[in-house]
Amino acid sequence: MKLFITGIGTDVGKTMASAIVTQALEADYWKPIQAGDLDDSDSHKVQQLISNPVSQIFENSYTLTTAASPHLAAAIDGITIDLHHIKEPKTKNNLVIEGAGGILVPLNEMDCIIDLIQKDYKVILVSRHYLGSINHTLLTYEALKNRNIQLAGIIFSGDENKASEEIILKKTGAKFIGRIDNEPYFDQNVIQYYADKFRENLLLL
Repeated sequence: MKLFITGIGTDVGKTMASAIVTQALEADYWKPIQAGDLDDSDSHKVQQLISNPVSQIFENSYTLTTAASPHLAAAIDGITIDLHHIKEPKTKNNLVIEGAGGILVPLNEMDCIIDLIQKDYKVILVSRHYLGSINHTLLTYEALKNRNIQLAGIIFSGDENKASEEIILKKTGAKFIGRIDNEPYFDQNVIQYYADKFRENLLLL
């Protein structure tokens, strides 16, 4: 199983969700594009947060020095992101792929994050509650649907908001995988706690 984890925007909890899913399935992890924070990248964070002996963390296809939209970060580094250079790592294990920002974040003048999603990927969307998040979640769903990409499941991040969650799940028809609360911190024990909670729903995707 190949799970592509994206979000409705930046800082909604994709990396924590990725760590949880990786731990739950003892999957491998790959972030194709890392922009900025190279000494404390998302790959580093996931590596530190998982505790199983099976998962392998694959190298980024692009490591860009500036914390910015990938198209801009690449331009600052004097390069252009080429989709042909982004090659999925070979593994017989389950694979978790983490996007960058939302699905319409540009990679170059033509391509966006959504163009990284292959036909055999199952998409998990991380949605965080704030004023306007229903709109952002449904816009993401519509953009996926427009490309004939099925939204397999949703992880909610932050405090429970039943009204938002019910309307989002009803309109998307996506499976509810679980909710990550506003934790004071995340460590291996917290990630394991959520991995155990989410595992059954993940296996049903």
